Amino acid sequence: MPSSAAQAFKEWVMTIDRRIFAIMVGLTIGILGGIIGLLLVTIGPVLTIPIIIGVLVALYVLTDVTVALYGAMATMILLPFGTFPVKIGLTPTLLDLALGAFIGVYLLQWMTGHRRKITLSPPHALIALYLMWLIFAFSMGMRYGSPRPTVLRQFAETLLSIGMTFILVDLLQDEKALRRLVLVIMALVGIQAFIAIGLYALPDGIAERFLIRLGRIGYPTGGVIRYIESTPALGERAIGTWVDPNSLGGLLAVGGAMIAPQVFAQKPVLKTRWLTFLVFGLVTLGVILTSSRASFLAFAAGLAVITIVRYRRIIPLLGVAGIIFLFLPQTQNYIDRIFQAFRGEDLATQMRIGEWTDSLNLIQQYPFVGIGFTGTPTNDVYTDVANMYLIMANQIGLTGVLFFLLAMGGIFAYGYRAWQHVKDEPNMAAIHLGYQVAVLTALINAFADLYFFRLDFQASITWFWLIVALAIASSRLILQQASESTIAVSSAIK
Repeated sequence: MPSSAAQAFKEWVMTIDRRIFAIMVGLTIGILGGIIGLLLVTIGPVLTIPIIIGVLVALYVLTDVTVALYGAMATMILLPFGTFPVKIGLTPTLLDLALGAFIGVYLLQWMTGHRRKITLSPPHALIALYLMWLIFAFSMGMRYGSPRPTVLRQFAETLLSIGMTFILVDLLQDEKALRRLVLVIMALVGIQAFIAIGLYALPDGIAERFLIRLGRIGYPTGGVIRYIESTPALGERAIGTWVDPNSLGGLLAVGGAMIAPQVFAQKPVLKTRWLTFLVFGLVTLGVILTSSRASFLAFAAGLAVITIVRYRRIIPLLGVAGIIFLFLPQTQNYIDRIFQAFRGEDLATQMRIGEWTDSLNLIQQYPFVGIGFTGTPTNDVYTDVANMYLIMANQIGLTGVLFFLLAMGGIFAYGYRAWQHVKDEPNMAAIHLGYQVAVLTALINAFADLYFFRLDFQASITWFWLIVALAIASSRLILQQASESTIAVSSAIK
C-alpha cells in the first residue's frame, strides 16, 4: 500500500476511534443520568446524594490500599451496624462493602504483579490452626440445623476479619505505617467517644431523634436509648452509634489502652501532648458513661499493666486519681454497681450467673467440638452467654478455646521477644506496648461479654482481629529491624 494511502487509512481509523470514544462518553453520561434520575424518584434526594458521594469515594478507595484500609476502619468505628440503604436481596452492611473494597484492592496488587510474596510471622501458624478449627466446627454443627443465609454471611465475615491478620502484617512494613495507624485509630475512637458523650448529654428525646435518622441505613427506628437494667430511673448508658453500650465500652476500652502510652511518649503521634491527653480523656469518660463494668475493669487492668511495665513513675499519680474516683459523690452509684457485680446482687449479674451455669452444663455434654453456629440439639438449648470463652466452648468446643488461647499466647510470646529489643527506644516502645496491651484489654473484657466472638457483632469481631494484626505487625517489624541491625554489625566487624 502506498505511503499516502497508509496515512489516509490511519487517519480514518483514528477518526472512527474518536467517534466511538465520543459515543461511549455520551452513553455513559446518559446511563449515569438515568440512574441518578431513577434514584431521585424512588428513594429521594436525601439518600441519592450520599450514594453518589459514596460511589465517588469508593472509586478513589480502589486506587490505594491504604485509603481502603482507613475507609474500612472509619466504617467499623463510626457506623458499625450500617447497611446499604437500598434493598438488593441479601443487603450487605457498610462494613462488608468497606472490607470487600480493602481486600479487593489488596488482591488486585497481587494480580497486577505489585506483590510477589507474602510476609508472615510465627503466630500466623496458630491463627491458621484456629481458623481451620472454626470451619470444622461450623461444618460439624450443621448436624443440628441448616445455616441461614444471614449466618453464612456473618461466618464468612468472621473468617475475613481473622484473615485481616495475614493481610495487615504483609502491608505494614515500616514504622511510619504503624504510627499513622495509631493516629487514625486515635482520631476515629476519639470521634466516637465525642459522639457518645454528646448524645448522652442531650435530652433523651432529642438524642433519640438524632439516632433514629440512621434507620435509613439499617439502624433501629425506635427505642434506641439504653438504660441501666432497662430502667430509666437507674440512669442512661452511652451508646454512640454502636447501639449496644457494652460493645461501645469494649471499643473504647481497647482503644483507650492503645492510646494511653502516647500520653507519656516523648514524641506522641498527635505531636502535641495536650491534644493526646484530650482524646484520652474523652475515651476514658466514654468508657465510664457506657456503665459497662466489664469494659471499665478491663480498661483499668490495661492501664495498670502499662504503668507497671513502662511508666512506674506515675503510679502515685494514678493512686491519687483512683482515690479521688472512689470518693467523689458523682461516682458512688457507679462504684456501688461494681461491688454489686462482685457480690452477685444486681439483676444483670444474676442473669450472667444463670447463663454461665447453663453454659457449663452444655459444655459437659459437647466438650470436644461444641454444637456449632447453625442450630441446637434441642429447643431448650442456647449458646449465647455473657462470656466470650464460654460461648466459644459452646459453639466450637474446648478444643477451639484451646486453639484460640494458644494463638493469643503465641502473639504475646512474639511481642515479648520484640519488647526486649525496643523497650529502650521510647517512641516505638509506646506504640508496641499500646498494641500489645490493647489485645490484653480485649481478652480481659471478654470474661464478662461476648461480642468479640458472637457472629452478629461483626464490627466488634473485626475490631478485635484488627488489634491482633497490629500487635503482630509491630512485633514482626521490631524483630526484623533488630535482625538487620545485627547483620549490619556483623558485616562491619568482618
